[in-house]
Amino acid sequence: MKKIVLFALSVGVTLAASAQKDELKDASKAFKKGDAAEALSILEPLSASIESAEDKYQADYFSLLGDASLKLAQSGDVERYPAAIKAYESLIALENASGKPKYSDAAMGSMNQIANDYVNMAVEDQKAANYSDAARKLYQSYRLSPRDTLFLYYAAGSAVNGSDFDQALDYYIQLRDINYDGSEKRFGAINVETSEMEYFDKATRDLYVKGGTHKDSKDETTPSKRSEVVKNIALIYQQQGRNEEALKAYDEAQAQNPSDVALLLNKANLYYTLGQPDKFKELMNQASEIDPNNPDLQYNIGVISSEQGNIQEARAAYRKTLEIDPTYINAVLNLSSTYVNEGNALVDEMNTLAMSAKKSDLDKYDALKEQKEELFKESAAVLESALENLPSNNDILTQLKNLYGALGDNENFKRILELMEQS
Repeated sequence: MKKIVLFALSVGVTLAASAQKDELKDASKAFKKGDAAEALSILEPLSASIESAEDKYQADYFSLLGDASLKLAQSGDVERYPAAIKAYESLIALENASGKPKYSDAAMGSMNQIANDYVNMAVEDQKAANYSDAARKLYQSYRLSPRDTLFLYYAAGSAVNGSDFDQALDYYIQLRDINYDGSEKRFGAINVETSEMEYFDKATRDLYVKGGTHKDSKDETTPSKRSEVVKNIALIYQQQGRNEEALKAYDEAQAQNPSDVALLLNKANLYYTLGQPDKFKELMNQASEIDPNNPDLQYNIGVISSEQGNIQEARAAYRKTLEIDPTYINAVLNLSSTYVNEGNALVDEMNTLAMSAKKSDLDKYDALKEQKEELFKESAAVLESALENLPSNNDILTQLKNLYGALGDNENFKRILELMEQS
């Protein structure tokens, strides 16, 4: 009886293999005739039993399934892309295990084509402001072609644009973990006709220079994006209220890039939002030492010094800002305001003294009034100096008008009014 059962089973296996072989032939014929849908309908009944088939039939099956699914996807049924990817991945895994790579090269080429298709679809999504969808497609492109890490970088940016911060964080962490750099070598030369720098691949650039259409070759490397990646991780943590994790991210980044001003600034801003102005100022000073000609750094030092009541430090920082950039309007106005505010702080004491009949109090009142006027004149001098570079700035003119009005300086008051009418 055992022999009969075994014989019966053997017949069953043979019949099943024969049926699979016939159906695979029919599916192949349908696909070659251009009917991918018919090929898939023939392959569908085989899905449950194909794993028990011989390797060569499994390979035929997965190759046909991937090709037919891809053809329908590229014809407009984009939901077929995942099925094509799954089929090709199964095919490659099967042939790697068997050591008989009949279809693997073609399958990998098809997967590269799918990666390109996803990029193109992502571009269309971005044009339609469907940023989250674009991010997922770009990530799929990266998954299919891991060497193209730029796809992962773009996926993270698209996720941020779509306010999908959890997904963006996942992508940025992956970028950090693979030590994504993102810097590029660029080969430039000046267009002789337009006098503008243009960039090409090296061979093309060299050819144009040799041909005389371009000159002054220049090779350069774009900045690394590592600090940007970590900065964005920290910013997302901060946006999610995970401030300790954000600070840790900045610490890790600084350990690798201690001279990165952008990291220092963002870390400083986080401390500022956490209500730690001393840490903010400390980091701003560090950044200023690295980049002493950055007017924004000096300006921010001025702001925080002013908030802490360190007026002389604030004035020094604002003046340093204006040495670097004489047109930095906020530094002009803030420096001017430090003198106005100091003068206004004397008013309450002056009002009290004005009510007294004592000569000593009245003398003190006169001294404070003179001090207040000197402070207002110093404020006006700051603004007048700024007018040389910003002659029509309404904020400067308005503040000057008010100052000269408070000083009772009618001549300058009228002059500023005339300037305001002309601007």
